[in-house]
Amino acid sequence: MITITESASAKIKEMLAQEEGSPYLRIGVTYGGCSGFTYGMGFDTEKNDDDDVFEQHGITIVVDAESKKYLAGTKIDYKENLMGGGFTIDNPNATVTCGCGTSFRTADDAGKPEEC
Repeated sequence: MITITESASAKIKEMLAQEEGSPYLRIGVTYGGCSGFTYGMGFDTEKNDDDDVFEQHGITIVVDAESKKYLAGTKIDYKENLMGGGFTIDNPNATVTCGCGTSFRTADDAGKPEEC
């Protein structure tokens, strides 16, 4: 299961309010990035039969079946600092991460790293 903090959910709800016809937050993983996998998060209006669908803080979250195994136990937060704000991802499955925090690999799967 993925956990979305109160801070992250407040920011997501703010962003959702500006979207038309996009009721779902889709979180996923794709090949790429400097470490092998990269995170994806965006709004979607469609669900697939094999998607995992759950709700937190009034937000419907959709995760595709393939990404689910890489995201189990992940915590998504939103933090503000002097340089602005952004989402942070704490993934207990990641054994290697890149400096920017958007790319990772696991002990069982190196993904498909790209050159930085």
